[in-house]
Amino acid sequence: MRVTKFEHATLTLTEAGRTLVIDPGSFTTPLTDLEDLVGIVLTHEHVDHWTPDHLDRLLKAYPGTPIYGPEGVVQAAAGYDVTAVHPGDTLELGPFRLEFFGGRHAVIHESIPVIDNVGVMVNDEFYYPGDSYAVPSGREVRLLAAPLGAPWLKIGEAMDFVLAVAPRQAFGTHDMTLSVLGRDMHRSRLRWAVEQHGGEFLLLEPGDSTDL
Repeated sequence: MRVTKFEHATLTLTEAGRTLVIDPGSFTTPLTDLEDLVGIVLTHEHVDHWTPDHLDRLLKAYPGTPIYGPEGVVQAAAGYDVTAVHPGDTLELGPFRLEFFGGRHAVIHESIPVIDNVGVMVNDEFYYPGDSYAVPSGREVRLLAAPLGAPWLKIGEAMDFVLAVAPRQAFGTHDMTLSVLGRDMHRSRLRWAVEQHGGEFLLLEPGDSTDL
């Protein structure tokens, strides 16, 4: 399985010529030249994780592609056929087995309502928490996409999240709100965290991939 990082929080996973897209949001350039698209996962409703333009473009190229997200996404994307998923749900999409965790977005501020959010585990190897620190309890994570920067993110909490997951490898995502210096500083903190359990931190830029 090949995992490719795009700008900010967007990811694609490719296996056996089939592709899964996760969180095509407002900071991400259009996704083109994808292999056969079998599904789109939206972890939550914020625009940096999905936009109508991205969905329209993908659905035009791959009509009938199923879209999955928590209840908040079903409501926010009411013009699209989104299937609700909840923590504990599993589903099969071609060569991909998905399992969902968490349920709630990380707190930004007490004045801002907390929305639905799901983390997703793919093929029992790759985990992405969306905008949360939801740990996939009892699962061994081979590769973790770990958020680097956000209004809700404190780097010490992000480090604790990586320590709790203890992946064999990790790379940074959710990073477009950071300066180059800030991104590199946060990467170094997560590198330390993943190395505490003998893991490896990967430096992936938009368009870069790693294979599992």
